[in-house]
Formats: sequence, structure tokens, C-alpha cells
Amino acid sequence: MIRDLLEHPPVVVLSGAGLSTASGIPDYRDRNGRWKHAKPIDHSDFLRSEKVRKRYWARSFAGWQTIARAVPNHGHDVLAQLEQQGRVSTVITQNVDGLHQKAGSRAVVELHGGLARVICLGCLQIHPRTSVQEWLQAANPDVAPATAEAAPDGDARAVEALCSEFRVPACPDCGGLLKPDVVFFGDSVPKDRAAACRGLIDAARGLLIVGSSLMVYSGFRFAEYAHRQGKPVMAVNLGQTRADAFLAAKVEEACEVFLGRLQMSRIDER
Repeated sequence: MIRDLLEHPPVVVLSGAGLSTASGIPDYRDRNGRWKHAKPIDHSDFLRSEKVRKRYWARSFAGWQTIARAVPNHGHDVLAQLEQQGRVSTVITQNVDGLHQKAGSRAVVELHGGLARVICLGCLQIHPRTSVQEWLQAANPDVAPATAEAAPDGDARAVEALCSEFRVPACPDCGGLLKPDVVFFGDSVPKDRAAACRGLIDAARGLLIVGSSLMVYSGFRFAEYAHRQGKPVMAVNLGQTRADAFLAAKVEEACEVFLGRLQMSRIDER
């Protein structure tokens, strides 16, 4: 049925962490939707507490290496090819790793933002994450950046003693707080971005979920929205999803494996 959906484009894809695990980026949840790791950082905690900010940037300093070096896997490549064929109109991704763009996808909405950018909460200047990594290293010359096990979304399991002593640079333009340009847990997706996603679904024939349990409402609401519009919602995901009750079809298989088989079947050009 998923092949049939792609035979009648346009289709919007909503991707999640399960798509990037084959690229070496850990995901958050197990097959039953339960947390595998500690819950990610909370938006209000980051704004309120210097201790939390130190902990975040210490872990991110180590974890950034995983994101920076990651390369798209076969699943990302196939979705880029389906876009080039005109079958996938847009990828709405919950991921912040930038791998869809690296694979060649052009119509990408980063629902939760992207780790490649850092925003100053004072002057709103955007800084490249590569530059911020250099500032972090300069402020912490005795800390090696790759000394911890990778965790989801560019995080890493850094030693807590290191976190408490970690020095976080301020914005060089105004001295303001630096924050990754992503939507932390407890924050909201910008309204204009959410509205744009609904418009993309309005213009599509259906929605294909790739590698997401949809346990976070920011992604689930688009599956629910498509279903209310009478459009087919299908999924490729290892384990349960929050939308299982109304999915028109579901494949429980690794994303890159299933999408690779789709490519091998050579969906004919229209």
C-alpha cells in the first residue's frame, strides 16, 4: 500500500529519529515508545539555570562530533530520489541532524530546527555551530571534544564533574545567551512553521511516517490532521506509534531497509 501511495503523488513524508539510527545517531525510544535514555533538556530549565546550560553545552561539545561526521544512510538517499521523481513533495523532519539536506533533499521543513545553527537569545544573531564549537574549545582548552558516548540529538554522556566546571562563552556580538536553534522539550514549534506544515499536507494526497513513534505531540498532530482531512496516513517504523489506531498501512522494518527495497523495485516514472 505504501508503494501505491507513492504511485499517486504528491506525498508528504514526516521523518523521525528512527531514520537516522543507521547513520550512527541514537534514537530516544524503544519499540514500545518508552524512553531509552534520560529525558532531553527542558526549555525552561535551560533559560533559568546556568548549571543546566553548562551541562547542556558540555555534553553537546562532546556530542557534536557525532552529528558533524554523520553521513546520510540509504533511507535518506531514497527519499531524496523520490523527491527528484516528484513523488515526495516535502519532508517534514523532526530530526535536527541535517541529514536530509546532506542527502540532496531540497524541500525540507525542520520542524524542531537544526543543530547546525546557534542563536543568540539577546540579539537573535545566528552563528554556525562549527564556530561555536571553536569558541567552546577555546574556553575549555583542557577538554577533549570526543570523550563521551553519543546520545540522541548531538548530546553525549559527559562526566558530571566536567559539566559543573565547563565554561560557556557568550555571544561575541552582544554578550547574550547562546542556544542551539532547536525546539527543546517544553517549548513550542513556531506557529507559522506549524501552519506551513498543515498547508503542505492540504496539498498532498497522503502522509508517510518514516522512523517516528509520534509520541511527541508536535509530530503526531500532523498525522492526526491528515487523518481528519480524509487522507491516508501510513508508516514505516520499528515498534508502535501513537497513530497506530488510524494508520492505513504500517511496515515494521528498519527504514533504510524498506526504503531500499522500494528503490530496488524501481517505481516507474509517471
